[in-house]
Amino acid sequence: MVLLYSPPGTMGAIAADFSLPGVDGRVHTRMDYESAAVLVVMFICNHCPYVQAIESRLIDLVNELKPLGVAFVGINSNDPISYPEDNFEQMKKRAKEHRYPFDYLMDESQEVARAYGAVCTPDFFVFDAEKKLRYRGRLDDAPRNPAAVRSQELKRAIQALLAGEPVPEPQHASMGCSLKWRE
Repeated sequence: MVLLYSPPGTMGAIAADFSLPGVDGRVHTRMDYESAAVLVVMFICNHCPYVQAIESRLIDLVNELKPLGVAFVGINSNDPISYPEDNFEQMKKRAKEHRYPFDYLMDESQEVARAYGAVCTPDFFVFDAEKKLRYRGRLDDAPRNPAAVRSQELKRAIQALLAGEPVPEPQHASMGCSLKWRE
């Protein structure tokens, strides 16, 4: 496991297009989320201990904010051959077991991860109603210790956008496992 931190995002950059299969049997495109007040694109996977550590908090956040017009999309870009725990069948199983309230998509070509500049799991990108990047960072200030959370940064960013306000600064890098690139 290689620990990485996400680089700062290019604020104002437009959300990259994608067309990816979801664990629900549908193909999802960025245009499917065009009407969302806020779009959260999350690069996650099954096997990363950093993703596993935030998983229940992330599910709670999605359940809380999705009814307010926030769309959440989880994208797994890890190499499913070298990391079979992250293959499509395992994604379906995990999404069902944990009742993922968001679309969970497979980026087997890794083109979408490259288009977004994703480097680790988890890696969060938050776009406003115009699909311009307004936040790139971590879920909160305690990635591996839920009891120590003092600042829910992803939630604050989303709430600011919903209220028509700027996203609070500073934005702190997400930290997690490196994306597992194909060789």
